[in-house]
Amino acid sequence: MSIAAPEATASATTPATASAAAPPAAPSVHVRALLTWLAVYPAITLAQVLLGPPLAGLAVPLRVLVLTALVVPTAVYLLVPGLLRARAALLRPRRRGPSAERVDGHPSGRGSQPRPAGPGR
Repeated sequence: MSIAAPEATASATTPATASAAAPPAAPSVHVRALLTWLAVYPAITLAQVLLGPPLAGLAVPLRVLVLTALVVPTAVYLLVPGLLRARAALLRPRRRGPSAERVDGHPSGRGSQPRPAGPGR
């Protein structure tokens, strides 16, 4: 059983292909904290509104245990990843479709034709 040397496998990847396949940079810790808060605050609020009355008879630590047992997995597995995907979609450069093409493909919309001379020019 032979194990390939690291330099042998590293030489198979060229710098151009490595950078093209590189995933986008992860958001900063501050952005992740903001996105987490944006997921957790409404989830806790909704859980309190929906489950507050039925759980009112329980002691505070038990109410918090029930709420966090529902909110934390929901935020971690559904809400935060969804917000991260939405953020990535907003930051992704948009491609111009065929409807965005201008006259003669020229970005000004006038094409390559010169402007006609008018009476005041």
